[in-house]
Amino acid sequence: MKNNFDIIPPEQWCKCTRPLIIAGPCSVESEKQVLDTAFQLKKIPGVSIFRSGLWKPRTHPGTFEGIKDKGFPWLKKVKEETGFLVAVEVGHPDHIRAALENNIDILWIGARTIVSPFVMNDIANILKDRDIPVLIKNPVYPDIELWIGAIERINNAGVKKIIAIHRGFHSYEKSCLRNNPLWEIPIELKRRYPNLPLICDPSHISGNREYIESISQQALDLGMEGLMIEVHTKPEFALTDKHQQITPIKLGEILNKIRTHKINPQFHNHPDLDKLRKEIEQVDFEILDLLAKRFDLVESIAKIKRKHKLSIFQVKKWEETLNRWVIKGETMGMDQNFIKNLIQQVHKESIRRQSNFPENTKE
Repeated sequence: MKNNFDIIPPEQWCKCTRPLIIAGPCSVESEKQVLDTAFQLKKIPGVSIFRSGLWKPRTHPGTFEGIKDKGFPWLKKVKEETGFLVAVEVGHPDHIRAALENNIDILWIGARTIVSPFVMNDIANILKDRDIPVLIKNPVYPDIELWIGAIERINNAGVKKIIAIHRGFHSYEKSCLRNNPLWEIPIELKRRYPNLPLICDPSHISGNREYIESISQQALDLGMEGLMIEVHTKPEFALTDKHQQITPIKLGEILNKIRTHKINPQFHNHPDLDKLRKEIEQVDFEILDLLAKRFDLVESIAKIKRKHKLSIFQVKKWEETLNRWVIKGETMGMDQNFIKNLIQQVHKESIRRQSNFPENTKE
């Protein structure tokens, strides 16, 4: 695996400022719809790229699956009359051929498409040595290696204008959000590949226009370099994803309110920050010491269980431990889900150690 990708940053191929703002309707529905939306977006400072879908991957057949090739002339008008770069989603080599023939500026590959290495290989072959930007969303499920593999395939094909898009991950747990952000996954992607541009799609994370502003702010606070937001002049009548689309006016309000962050490497070495980081490092070491002591106790428990032929996993004791952690954590102002995830990881390691405990251990 490469330590980094061969990437040309968007500032060199797109007339944009940080943060990069990509906006437009979920789907192309009519000529009037896309042109009205584009003209209103043009009035908003900072919007650089117009996005809209021609082919829509839908769960069930018989629903609106996009206007398809019929929409190309309308997107051409958007380019000519507003000067926007235009991006469309592609999920098949035929889509790419059609987009290239119609001079689409930017392609994006959706979450459902990148889960198939076979499809990604076909797409990479069509894109080989093409000088066109490609935006790559994370897969539907939380698999960072699958995301990286998709980016590798496109980059290995000679495509250097690549942006990764974080759009959240499907979860069976009930939530007010459509997709779980799992911020640790895009953060890990950026840690491994610091030169890879990474932006956020708050529309698909939220699934509800009420949360788009807060998700956008959190993404920028975490160092993401832009936003891809679904915008429709009349969201309530949209043919797809009407609950997560916002009006151009609302987008302007959000962009005026959210805090952006300057890149200032010198400030990151500020003495006050260095002092606090050293204190955090000391606390981290103390946490590791305590965990090591806890696992020593776990191995002592394993000896007793071996001796008396007791099962390793005991549901009642585990529930008591979990509840104890949650109650204590909440009294200290910690999020319940965070506490549960933390103790589950600790418990998983405890089970592993007890399972691997040597049979011939002397008492």
